[in-house]
Amino acid sequence: MSDGRVERAAAAREARREQILDAARVVFAARGYHGTGVSELVAACGVARGTFYQYFPSKEAVFHALLDVLLARLGAALVPVDRRPGAAPVSVQLRAIVSGLLAVMDGDRALTRVLFREALASDGAADARMAHFHRDLAAWVRHALALGVADGILRPIDRDVVADCIVGTLRGVIVARIVDAAEPLDVDRVADAVLGYAWEGLSARGA
Repeated sequence: MSDGRVERAAAAREARREQILDAARVVFAARGYHGTGVSELVAACGVARGTFYQYFPSKEAVFHALLDVLLARLGAALVPVDRRPGAAPVSVQLRAIVSGLLAVMDGDRALTRVLFREALASDGAADARMAHFHRDLAAWVRHALALGVADGILRPIDRDVVADCIVGTLRGVIVARIVDAAEPLDVDRVADAVLGYAWEGLSARGA
């Protein structure tokens, strides 16, 4: 029978990996993506360079591991539209999606700032991965818009263009209210404002 050594070793390795990622998040935020090298990451993590390379082959690998975490959280917020009897209206579900995405970004401002200010301009892989997420988000919004039109809640629209507008608006809000702002984000207020602008303006009542 196992005496627990394998489990303890695995837990210790995971803890060390998280230690490196936590330190890297702080260093990237303070020095910027371009201003950070492996030497700075090693110093901040408090590990030997050889130990660092046992976990990550480069600073890019560290950054992409952090991006993995952020994208996983964003993906978890992007739940399918619930059309079962008694489900919340599509507009309410969309509001929950927007609120969840904003909360994830606001909860990791360090990585969000690095991502939007520097990394996407220079890291093609990071850019491609974020672009894939934006396509998924736009597809979700298009589906929600289609349901709104089918239910008679929204007026007839070009769903492809409008979905791009909503996603673009959300990106602009993230930059203005999280990346470039110092004050905490009022997630509920901002989510309500985004939905009031993007959904209510499409209401069939105004047709």
